[in-house]
Amino acid sequence: MDFFISPAFAEGGQVGSAGLLDFIFPVALLVLFYFMLVRPQSKRAKEHREMQSALAKGDEVVTDGGLMGKIVDIGDHAILVQFADNLEVKVRREAISSVLPKGTLKKL
Repeated sequence: MDFFISPAFAEGGQVGSAGLLDFIFPVALLVLFYFMLVRPQSKRAKEHREMQSALAKGDEVVTDGGLMGKIVDIGDHAILVQFADNLEVKVRREAISSVLPKGTLKKL
C-alpha cells in the first residue's frame, strides 16, 4: 500500500516547508500568466475599441479582410466604405482593423 501514502508521511515526517512551496508555485504561475497574457490582451482590446469609437467620415481604413478604403458614411453598427470610384460597401464597425494616415490611398 505504499503507492497511496509515502512512507515518510506515514511515519510522521516533516511536512511544513513542502506545503508552503506547493502553494507558492501555482500562485506565482497565475501572476506570471496574468502579466504576460491577460493584461496585454485586454490593453490591446481597449485600444481597438477606442479606435473604433473614434472613426470619422473621411478616414482611410483597413478592414479585417485587408481591403483599404475611405469612410463615406457612419451608422451605429455599420460603416459605408468606398473601396473604388463606383464601389461602396457597408461593413460592420467591428470589421475595421486599423486607421491609415491621411493620403495613404493616393500613394498606392
